[in-house]
Amino acid sequence: MKTIAFHTLGCKLNFAESSYLAGSFVEMGYIQVEFKQKADVYVINTCTVTQVAEKKCRNAIRLARKLNPEAIVAVIGCMSQVNDKEIEKIEGVDLILGNDDKTKLLSLIENYEKKSSAENLVFDISRLKSFYPSYSSSDRTRAFLKVQDGCDYFCTYCAIPYSRGRSRSSDVASIVADARKLADQGKKEVVLTGVNIGDFGKQSCESFLDLIKALDTVEGIERYRISSIEPNLITEEIIDFCSESRTFLPHFHIPLQSGSNKVLHLMKRKYERELFAQRVEYIKRVMPDAFIAADVIVGFPQETKEDFEDAKSFIESLPLAALHVFTYSERPGTPASVMSGSVPISERHERSAELQRISELKKEQFYQDNKGKEVNVLWESDEEDGMMFGFTDNYIRVGRSFDTSYINTITREKLEIIDNKHKAYIL
Repeated sequence: MKTIAFHTLGCKLNFAESSYLAGSFVEMGYIQVEFKQKADVYVINTCTVTQVAEKKCRNAIRLARKLNPEAIVAVIGCMSQVNDKEIEKIEGVDLILGNDDKTKLLSLIENYEKKSSAENLVFDISRLKSFYPSYSSSDRTRAFLKVQDGCDYFCTYCAIPYSRGRSRSSDVASIVADARKLADQGKKEVVLTGVNIGDFGKQSCESFLDLIKALDTVEGIERYRISSIEPNLITEEIIDFCSESRTFLPHFHIPLQSGSNKVLHLMKRKYERELFAQRVEYIKRVMPDAFIAADVIVGFPQETKEDFEDAKSFIESLPLAALHVFTYSERPGTPASVMSGSVPISERHERSAELQRISELKKEQFYQDNKGKEVNVLWESDEEDGMMFGFTDNYIRVGRSFDTSYINTITREKLEIIDNKHKAYIL
C-alpha cells in the first residue's frame, strides 16, 4: 500500500481542506503517516499570509526531499496560487496546484509520472465561482467545517483575494448535511471556518444567520464555535441568537487589525474602531462570560509611534480575553507593499512584543474572572505530561490526569486552581 503525508500551514480553513483531501486518499487505500516519516507522497498545503509561512513551506519541501528522494512532492494552496513560479525553482517539487484544482489532487497523484521538472497546474482564480466543501475528521472530538471561501474585501495588506478568489459559499442545506455527517462520526464540537464567513450565502440568497439557525438544530452536535467573523458582519441579531441558542458558544474571534482609525483607513477596512468597540460591548452585555479574541497587525506602513500608542490604549480599554498579534509582512502584489512610510523591522517587533504582553495580561485576568465558576468541559484525546486537557464553553483550558474514559465526553467541573505552567485550570 502507498503512504501519504500532509503538512499544513496557515489557517483553520487549510487544516479542514487538508483533512478532507487526506480522507479521500485513505478511502482509496493509502496509509496516512506523519510528515516526518518516509512516505510515497508528500503534500504541503501552503499559506501566503506572512513571509514566515512561505519560509516554512520551503523547509517542508526540503524535508520531504530528504526523507524520500523518490517520493512525489505536491505543493498546493495559497502560496502555490500566488507564487507558483518561485515554487517551480525549488528542487524536489513535482506537482504545483493552486486553490482551484487541489480538489483534483487524488486523481492527479494516481496518474502521475515523475518528470525532470515540476508540473505547474496553477490557473487564474479570479473568476472562480465554484465552492468545494470540506471538513476535518481526524480529531476525535472537534471538527473544522468549511462554510465559505474567498473574499471580496481586498484590504490593502492582504493577498487572500488573489490566492483564494472572490467570496463564494454553498447553501444552508448542503452545510447542514456536512454537519450531520460529522455528528454521525461522533464529533461533539464543530468550528465554522472560511475566509470571510459572515459573507456566507450570497449565491443562494441566504445569510450567515440563516446558516447558524439551521446548524443549531442538528442532533448530535453539542457545540459550535465561530472561527472568525468581521466586525461589520457580526450583527446584533447574530449575537442575540448565539446567546440563546442550544449549541453556539460564548466564544468570538473578531479581526480588529488596528486600533487606529487612520491605519484602518489605510488598510481599507470596512469599519472604524468605534464599531468594533460597540460589537465587543454588546457581546459582553448579553454574554458576560464570553471569550472574545481579536486579530491585530502592528507596524503597518505609516503607523507612527503616536498611532501605535493610540491603538494600544484603545485595545487596553476593551474587555478582550486575548489578542492574535501579527507583525506586518509585505505581501508582493498588494497595495500596502508599495506604500510609503515603512516601519523599521525592529520597531515592528517591539510593538508586537508590547501587544503580546497586553494579550497575556488580558488572558490571565479573564481566567481569574472565571475562578470559582462551574463549567462544562469537553475533554480531548491528546496526552501531555500525563495529563489530558479540554476547553470550557468560553474557551478556558482545563486539565486533569489522563484517563481514556473521559475522551470526547463533557463533564461539569468547578474552576479553582490555575497552573501557570500549562496555562490552564487543573482539577
